[in-house]
Amino acid sequence: MVVGGGGREHALVWKLASCPNVTHIIAAPGNPGIASIAKIFDIAADDILGLVNLAKCEKIDLVVIGPEVALALGLADKLRAIGIATFGPSKAAAQLESSKAFAKDFMARHNIPTAKYGVFEEYEPAIAFLKALSPPYVLKASGLAAGKGVVIAPDFETAQTEVKEMLSGKFGDASKELVIEEFMQGEEASFFVLCNQQSAIPLPICQDHKRAFDNDLGPNTGGMGAFAPTSLVDEKLEKDIISKIIEPTLRGLKDDKIPFNGVLYVGLMIENGQARVVEYNCRFGDPECQILMQFIGDDFAQCLMDIATEKPAKLAQWPQSKSSVTIVLAANGYPGEYIKNGEIFGIGAAESGGNAKVFHSGTKLCDDGGLCANGGRVLNVTASASNLKLAIDQAYKAIEKINAPSLFYRTDIGAKELKRTPN
Repeated sequence: MVVGGGGREHALVWKLASCPNVTHIIAAPGNPGIASIAKIFDIAADDILGLVNLAKCEKIDLVVIGPEVALALGLADKLRAIGIATFGPSKAAAQLESSKAFAKDFMARHNIPTAKYGVFEEYEPAIAFLKALSPPYVLKASGLAAGKGVVIAPDFETAQTEVKEMLSGKFGDASKELVIEEFMQGEEASFFVLCNQQSAIPLPICQDHKRAFDNDLGPNTGGMGAFAPTSLVDEKLEKDIISKIIEPTLRGLKDDKIPFNGVLYVGLMIENGQARVVEYNCRFGDPECQILMQFIGDDFAQCLMDIATEKPAKLAQWPQSKSSVTIVLAANGYPGEYIKNGEIFGIGAAESGGNAKVFHSGTKLCDDGGLCANGGRVLNVTASASNLKLAIDQAYKAIEKINAPSLFYRTDIGAKELKRTPN
């Protein structure tokens, strides 16, 4: 059973359904794309009791949890308590994502490189801390805010206003506690590790595109596209990241008696060949998962089962000559108020020829049985090839075949990487 209904979960179902030892797969709540390859149940990712009962009734052997909200609410704990193998960390371990304050204190305690920070629940101490920093300022809602709880304030006056608004409920309960950080220069990368107490399997390093518009302009989003691998992280730096960040993190969790089981997603800032942690997440990234699934073989389901049951796990190595990209088609207006119910045509044409795969992220069936937009990020057009330029070309050619006037997308996904490594 795969929990969730976005592009990440569509990609997980797509890959798991191809594994030879998977005989039956369901998803909750799923989406129309997932429904074409698995049975879906209309149970929300935050309906913990409903999901536990579904897993019991369907006699599920393995549950793979997609969204962070289910982890933060303790779904993995509930499933393990009734003997169902679960890929996903406990509620305690998921605090690395559900509480940025917890995560920053954890990093400080275990000497993991990150930005200077302070945690505040009151306005005056927060402002006093701001005055000790130089602009721009990074303000983060400590709790879960669907990837939108981070504000980069360019000057002190803007930061002041944002502090007041965030502590007053701009992001609801998520910003009752506020983390203020120094601004880190550099480029971001995403490092994913499948891990339990026996194993730690690193996956290809990805780069996401957070800003809504070309040239990294516009507001922050949940991600408008991603690619892997990236030349930003060479073999030496990858080894440094593992020894100075990944291993101390897993060791620290064990020392704190909150062992981790699932996928650890470390958001990194890379500058001058050095890496620091921007944030932790406790699940596959979205849209990074869509490209990671292009690198993984049909031993994926067994690997997740072994991780979930605390056995030594392994995963076949991906082709070193392969690159993958995914491009998000989002509803006009996203990440603000966006247009819903716009009709979508041409997905079959986009996938014809086998050069691209379209994952559904925020879709629903229209009243007439067609496909409509039902979310901020709606589709993920994904392509893989022997090099990144070819993969990007294939993805954009596939997008040209999709007729969806209510959607927009960035036209420069992967452009920085192509400038670094044009071939």
